[in-house]
Amino acid sequence: MIERSFSGRDPEIKLPAGAIDTHLHVYLSGFPALPGGPGLPEGQPGLSEYRQVMGWLGIDRFVITQGNAHQTNNANLLAALKETRDVARGVAAIDGETSDAELEILKDGGVVGTRIVDLPGGAVGLSQLEEVDARAFAAGWMIAIQFDGSDISDHVDRLSKLRSRWVLDHHGKFLRGVAPDGHEVAMLKRLVDGGRCWFKFAGCYESSFEGGPDYSDVAEVSKVMATHAPERIVWGTNFPHNTATRTTDYPNDAALLDTVLNWFPDDRARHLALIENAEKLYGFQSVAK
Repeated sequence: MIERSFSGRDPEIKLPAGAIDTHLHVYLSGFPALPGGPGLPEGQPGLSEYRQVMGWLGIDRFVITQGNAHQTNNANLLAALKETRDVARGVAAIDGETSDAELEILKDGGVVGTRIVDLPGGAVGLSQLEEVDARAFAAGWMIAIQFDGSDISDHVDRLSKLRSRWVLDHHGKFLRGVAPDGHEVAMLKRLVDGGRCWFKFAGCYESSFEGGPDYSDVAEVSKVMATHAPERIVWGTNFPHNTATRTTDYPNDAALLDTVLNWFPDDRARHLALIENAEKLYGFQSVAK
């Protein structure tokens, strides 16, 4: 049994108008989990719960990411986008079997990207990287990519050849740990410097050995990346924190926001991550216009 909190004390850091949460999942009723993925999270947190979090944290726009539970069936995502199209974009899951007709339906429904999760339960892995990249590039989409960042040396050559814009999820997700001056981070910097790679601040608890409230090991790498390329960082809540299965493990979203957003070197870098970088990567209209 897990009890989630969708409100509480205000964050100390006030988000700017137009702030974008680039990574969250919602689970609407009527869309069951599919074979190959994890089960639905207990209670199936949906749009009403997320809207409470939006108000609590001061989020104005957001990106709904296809959950692994639904594999490559994007019906739940499209239904959620239909209710939120004015302020939301979507990241789907497609593979080589996805028809051109379905791609058009996804684009018309507000989808602007696809995802690869090369971890247990993921719908589409790195074995389909080039095929997914070709389809994403043709559609003008981005790709969200997630794998054990400790293995980045095994994938860096292929990742460097991607034609699509793409983001490395969850602080790189170095599941075996990493030194901020290690060769893995050096490879990541080179990918970012290549011009098509972004780095996402979201879900730090999924790969931290030190744990909360500071997540100091993940913080060290994230601070290095935010200083190295502030124009390439985006941020997300990772709502509803699916790896938390007990109430005691569920993070306080306001406290987590304050912790993670303090990893930026200055206010300008933070603003870029919350507004301009996310607008560019996900195709939102600029609030500056």
